[in-house]
Amino acid sequence: MNDTPLARSEDASHDAAKIESRVTFERLGILYARIALGAAFLSAVADRFGLWGKHGAWGNFATFTQYTAQVNSFMPAFIIPFLAWVATVAELSLGILLIIGIWPRWVALGAATLLFLFGTAMAISFGIKSPLDYSVFSASAGALLLALYQSGQDRRKAAPSQP
Repeated sequence: MNDTPLARSEDASHDAAKIESRVTFERLGILYARIALGAAFLSAVADRFGLWGKHGAWGNFATFTQYTAQVNSFMPAFIIPFLAWVATVAELSLGILLIIGIWPRWVALGAATLLFLFGTAMAISFGIKSPLDYSVFSASAGALLLALYQSGQDRRKAAPSQP
């Protein structure tokens, strides 16, 4: 093994390039996760207001409210319109905030919680196959990992540098 100063310098340069490449890849992965989750929320909101046209599932808010009642079949009927609006406001807010990157840890945690609650309601009302088929728990887990990654980033920034 060559232990000259030049060889050590080349090894250090190679290691630095590897680290920089990994950091860039991580940043792209985080950006991809944020945009994918955010776009999914915004797409669902757009559908309930008819913006997807014939390609949408609900097409209007009344149909979405009926779906909300089906998903939350265990809830009293009078609360269903409230749940439909809360879900809509939450998904719109989370979608926008995920895409623009404001408060990433808390927004990702909110997304994970909302998706978990939605998946649980689906499982109660339709059976476990439904949220699994639509990857609701997978999306929730992805959002949770995004929140945990952001939390780790915050800890690394706050930690004192090693001499």
